Amino acid sequence: MTNNSISPSRIEVMDFIGKDVESLAKEYLKPIETNWQASELLPLTSDTTFVADLKTIQECAQSHSYDFMVVLVADTITEEALPTYESWLTSLVGVDQQTNNSWAKWMRSWASEENRHGDVLNRYLYLCGRINMKAFEASTQFLITDGFNNQAGNDPYRNFVYTSFQELATNVSHRRVATLAKKDGNTLLSKICGLVAADEARHARAYMNFVNRIMDLDPNEMMLAFEDMMRKKIVMPAQCMRELNGTLTTFANFSDAATRLGVYTALDYIDIMKTVIKEWKIENVRGLQENGEKARDYLMGLPDRLTRIAERAAMPKVEHKFDWILT
Repeated sequence: MTNNSISPSRIEVMDFIGKDVESLAKEYLKPIETNWQASELLPLTSDTTFVADLKTIQECAQSHSYDFMVVLVADTITEEALPTYESWLTSLVGVDQQTNNSWAKWMRSWASEENRHGDVLNRYLYLCGRINMKAFEASTQFLITDGFNNQAGNDPYRNFVYTSFQELATNVSHRRVATLAKKDGNTLLSKICGLVAADEARHARAYMNFVNRIMDLDPNEMMLAFEDMMRKKIVMPAQCMRELNGTLTTFANFSDAATRLGVYTALDYIDIMKTVIKEWKIENVRGLQENGEKARDYLMGLPDRLTRIAERAAMPKVEHKFDWILT
């Protein structure tokens, strides 16, 4: 999708909504001065208790299953690929870095909050003693180098559908990992993942708010953009994840582990779809043209169709061995 394929109305809507973005940032993003940082959550080498704290972290990490560690590493790689996500968002029509407009400020502020997620999870993996850090770091570099196509082009309407969905998905994953970590007795990791999940939930509310505002101003085009993204399916940012040995099935193998753990499944994808359909009041949107009405009909029926497919899917049983995990 090129700039030429973006209708002038989309640009006008982005400019109009952009007038309120800075005030919205105060609602959905936290001040840097009061935000948590990784150094507050994990022991510092300068602490007199560092050796004892490190021993505790490594003992607690031994309580987690192989699948759990795989999901934790893959979640971290996903967070560490932030440069890819920021570069794609700053290429959207209406987001002009050169003029330092409100949308550009939002994207940078959002990215700065997201950056902390990779920081804290990366440091935890380094300290926990169960990770082949070189293999993990190589997978992160692969993902950033390879990039990915979220199938939304530079259209803000489609991209805000994508980011709404993706932030909700990462919230689910981190929240479930936090719950499992607590169940295994790892209160520190549970707290870390809980804080990351809370950030993702706030960010999801922001992007869903953007879509709601667009829906009020340009309902037919927004409905068509939503339908288009759902027909394509939301591809996860880590879709192109691979290991140091070059395997191309890394994401599928990680997804199997997440499904076995119940961290993120096909039914969660469907639940998120139901959430955004409800949040954007799709059933009650007015001002649609014929193609918009058809798009609405498709969207309203999609969760049930996908549920029938998901319920027939077998639980993956084969446990892939990843380069990332030492023990």
